[in-house]
Amino acid sequence: MFPLKHRFIESNGIQMHLAEQGEGPLAILCHGWPELWYSWRYQMAALAEAGYHVVAPDLRGFGQTDAPKAVEAYQMLHVAADIVGIVHALGEEQAIIVGHDWGAAVAWNCALFRPDMFRRLVLLSVPYIQRRWTSPRPTDVMRQIGDSLHDFYMIYFQQPGRAEAELEADIRKSFIAIFGGFSNPQPSLPLVHKREGLLQSAGGKQQPDWLSDTDLDFYVQEYQRTGFRGGLNYYRNIDRSSWDMNAAWAQAKLYQPSLFIAGEYDSVVRDIYPADFERLEETMPGLTRKILLPKTGHWLQQQRPVEVSRLIVEFLQRAAP
Repeated sequence: MFPLKHRFIESNGIQMHLAEQGEGPLAILCHGWPELWYSWRYQMAALAEAGYHVVAPDLRGFGQTDAPKAVEAYQMLHVAADIVGIVHALGEEQAIIVGHDWGAAVAWNCALFRPDMFRRLVLLSVPYIQRRWTSPRPTDVMRQIGDSLHDFYMIYFQQPGRAEAELEADIRKSFIAIFGGFSNPQPSLPLVHKREGLLQSAGGKQQPDWLSDTDLDFYVQEYQRTGFRGGLNYYRNIDRSSWDMNAAWAQAKLYQPSLFIAGEYDSVVRDIYPADFERLEETMPGLTRKILLPKTGHWLQQQRPVEVSRLIVEFLQRAAP
């Protein structure tokens, strides 16, 4: 057994907290919202036992990593640079990159920006969304979703302070609603009632069975200290990150050996980005497998840890140089 260790490094002008385990080729695991390095607790042990030096950072704005004040500091060029800085700080030249939710976007942008460094890629839950010359601004599309009473959830997040006030009023209740709600089948699109807010719309009333009291306590304690602002700023940069700043990568494909895994119940692949999910073989020519885990929601690496760990290890062993 390899012990789990923690340390801080300087990367891209900020201090980052890393959890790490094992020895061997470097594998970096990027979490999503509203998660932390902790969401990879099961995969870290499995990858370490399989012979990898696995590192799970708190991304900028999350957990014990610095949280710059400016909203603009959370666009993807900055976040990807943080990950490049981790590779350099650890004295490596290459790394495997794995990402879930927003971490999937971090991972595929790292692979796009630095294909020399990130030679293998695993995406969970969110498929690669290829920027095309004809692509509209994401928020223009999102504002057309919903009705007079409902906003698409990413639009609800755009106004600084609104979602923070709701989520931070009762952080334990917020995590139960979000983790519980998106573990099971959801309505076709995650909409937020303009008066009732996100938590009422999320639908999670009970703590999911895959989340222990110890796990829930960890998330609650960290977010009681930091609040939700840092993670929400990723949504507030969605136009900058996926439209304004990456025109040079329009029509770009990902040629690295890659793996995609999502849950059958996940509305991200089922309803939000189904076309991108269907086009993965075209936009990711290096794709080896595209897997939907049955009866599984959005938080698949925590809900189905054994299966997800096994699939990642098997992919890396097959794709080894």
